[in-house]
Amino acid sequence: MTMDVHAAAKARLEGVEQRYTSGRRELVDVLADAGRPLVVAEIVERRRGLAQSSAYRNLGVLEQAGVVRRVPGADEFVRYELDEELTEHHHHLVCLNCGKVTDYTMSDQLERSVKKAIDAITSDTGFAPTAHQLDLFGLCADCK
Repeated sequence: MTMDVHAAAKARLEGVEQRYTSGRRELVDVLADAGRPLVVAEIVERRRGLAQSSAYRNLGVLEQAGVVRRVPGADEFVRYELDEELTEHHHHLVCLNCGKVTDYTMSDQLERSVKKAIDAITSDTGFAPTAHQLDLFGLCADCK
């Protein structure tokens, strides 16, 4: 991970009058290293000594600042990942059996096809989308 992610996180936090504390930096590091959205228990497991209550509180501040975003899964657990503007545009594969959520980056050709479909929907409905996300639900390789 580059310092650009940390610089962007710090700037976003300053934008909501919050500091980029060492605990928040650790959360950004964990999420950047994970390669997929994580539930809070997984975050705490990866950073021994990080209290769960502190993780929840800091994730809330990071979410408010637009550094992280919530990713719904097929279970009752909320997952967190870095905002796409800090990483890359991607989609999710959600396992209905184990609940694992995996990031998936589509080819440029497929993204163009999705954009074309969105443009058609926009033309038909007058809706003005600002972003899109494609989540596929099914069984992961381990569960199928």
